[in-house]
Amino acid sequence: MWLKFTAHATKRNQTSSMLQTSIYMKTIFFVFVLIIFGLATFAQSPSEKKTTPLATGFSAQDSIRLFYGALFKAFKIAYLHRKAVNWQRVESDVYSRLNRYVNFKKSLNEITPLFDTLKANHCIIYRDGDQYTGTKKKIPKDRYSNQWRKKYDSKPIFEAKILDGKYGYILIPGMVFMDTGEENINRIAQPLYDQIAAIKQSYKIEGWVIDLRMNTGGNCAPMLLSLYDLLGDNTIWGELNLHQRQVSSYKLNQGKYLQKSKVLAAINPTGELLDQAKVAVITGIFTGSSGEIVALAFKGRPNTRFIGEDTSGYTTGNVKWPLPFDTHIALTTSYDSDRNGRYYDVVRPDILVSKLDNFDNLLFDVNIVEAIKFIKGS
Repeated sequence: MWLKFTAHATKRNQTSSMLQTSIYMKTIFFVFVLIIFGLATFAQSPSEKKTTPLATGFSAQDSIRLFYGALFKAFKIAYLHRKAVNWQRVESDVYSRLNRYVNFKKSLNEITPLFDTLKANHCIIYRDGDQYTGTKKKIPKDRYSNQWRKKYDSKPIFEAKILDGKYGYILIPGMVFMDTGEENINRIAQPLYDQIAAIKQSYKIEGWVIDLRMNTGGNCAPMLLSLYDLLGDNTIWGELNLHQRQVSSYKLNQGKYLQKSKVLAAINPTGELLDQAKVAVITGIFTGSSGEIVALAFKGRPNTRFIGEDTSGYTTGNVKWPLPFDTHIALTTSYDSDRNGRYYDVVRPDILVSKLDNFDNLLFDVNIVEAIKFIKGS
């Protein structure tokens, strides 16, 4: 459920420049080796239906070992907690279990116990529309409201609208997509920003409510760009290494989303900034990954209040790392931080509100009632 390619997206699309350089150089070398050994010629495996072709002339066991070898290489190069792993023991245990498989796809059942062993609870492997993760957190039904479930099951989309004629309301759901190129992010972000800008230009807004309760992750870039007016020209979040020292930061400037001087994506802004306007950020127990980055982007911002519940705690950053057979992994390489370089295991609200959602009538939603109180100063 929780994804992040900015991973960032969720890294969640990009990684720090130093790590990115190292990763790309090693990845390019590995791909070169594959080509040299003739593993780039693919044909359909008869044991799999409509799946990515495996290597020609190799048995299922050959393909399994090629794949897991590349997976272990990725972890040993860049995984955030790689130095805490006894790789000799882990690899020995995994390869011992893999010996019994005669089908590549079924061998991917070993991903979950492997990720659990590595404590890689935020890593995700993507292949042929399927996702492979560690054991997911179980959130009991009594932890969330029927209203939340009803709204989530409706597959909500981005919303920007007026409440009571004077409050701006922005619902930002998860945004998962595989094309993380600049052009595609621009295409997604601009109409989202335009919805908010239209409200700004047409109404006298007293304050804004940003609702992240439906945001289970994805790619944070279009989310952050849509909120440019409210975040302003500032550093908004960062990446930390294992020792929680900052290695990279991300900022917005004149509608551009930047890592250092590199433009990752952009929107065409209009009108004045709202970076001093009152903003209430609503979080919930399902707010995760890139949803948490959006929340972190408002930490340290003036005139901001956090309302709701603790977030889900996926405050680490992933990079998109290629694997054999048109597969890739969202690989955890860093911790997330706010604009001041501070790490949070979860984002905690200033005002706790639990299971009092009302998406049928937002003005009766207690989270929003508290948000309006803050905006009104009462």
